[in-house]
Amino acid sequence: MNMQFKQPRSAAEADQSAKLSIRGVTKSYGSIAVLKSLDLEVRDGELLTLLGPSGSGKTTLLQIICGLVEPSSGSVAIDGRDQTNLPVHERDIGVVFQHYALFPHLTVAENVAFPLRMRRLKQRDIQRRVDEALTMVNLSHVGDRLPKALSGGQQQRVALARCLVYRPGVILMDEPLGALDRKLRETMQMEIKRIHRETGATIVFVTHDQEEALALSDRICLMNEGSIAQIDTPHAIYDRPNSRFCAEFIGLSNIFEGALVEGGMRTADGLIPLYGLTQDYTYLMVRPENVEFIPAGTGYFDATIVESVYAGSNTQVVAQSAAGTTISCRCPAGVSALAVGSKVGVTWRADAVRYIK
Repeated sequence: MNMQFKQPRSAAEADQSAKLSIRGVTKSYGSIAVLKSLDLEVRDGELLTLLGPSGSGKTTLLQIICGLVEPSSGSVAIDGRDQTNLPVHERDIGVVFQHYALFPHLTVAENVAFPLRMRRLKQRDIQRRVDEALTMVNLSHVGDRLPKALSGGQQQRVALARCLVYRPGVILMDEPLGALDRKLRETMQMEIKRIHRETGATIVFVTHDQEEALALSDRICLMNEGSIAQIDTPHAIYDRPNSRFCAEFIGLSNIFEGALVEGGMRTADGLIPLYGLTQDYTYLMVRPENVEFIPAGTGYFDATIVESVYAGSNTQVVAQSAAGTTISCRCPAGVSALAVGSKVGVTWRADAVRYIK
């Protein structure tokens, strides 16, 4: 099979050159600014996820990239070629939607062949590339079936094959797994990672699901209110968020607000010791997996257990301090359950703390 877009590479080896360049892009509807002067580069061969809450501008940005929406200002370029004013069908872009948009009267193979027929390829080339695309998504055995005979996951893979078959420079995926159940979503996430690895395609993936973004991405572009809040690798954006918004949107966080004083940070729960700070910070963040509940009177401050939820591999325990602060702790499986109403001390390792301005 020869379906590769380019020689496969690991994320660490990905070309640092820009495949897709967005410069100064804005979008306003009347007095409402949906996008605020965005600059973004998507590297050749990477999978970059646009992540953010509803209304953050991620779908509008995707629509501008593929030509469905005209920007108020700014430019979009692929491989250094300006495509801002090109119509949709002339852009070197493929799109996979949440709703598969398959032709119900065409077979799977005919659906996948459709973009090649529109490009007037020879029949022998069409057949070869359709076979390669269906093999890539593990659907070579269903080419003669109609879409209605397939499961949701299979239909989504057909839509992906239809996009892959004509080898676009950039593939846009607009919440393609949103209509699938949890188990199937996880399976399809692995499929997309495999296909990305094997093809070396450049993919921009839109989602509001933070777990999906962490699982799939080479980098995450976290958006908020029409701007880029942070762009980095999944590990870095989870472990080193640059703002309170990023810390709260990516994963669960325990965030304490206070003022730096001699010996630590003065918070509503008391003085929390800090070490080695050279800058002024407003917030202290600790992830739930780094929190530990110990006997009352022996931690940084005391709290009362208010909820305990068993989740198989771990138990999510929630406590509340006398000052009203909610603290989440993710306890590993096998740890003795803490009774609701019991008093505990709250602590964590010094190196588990992250500081946010």
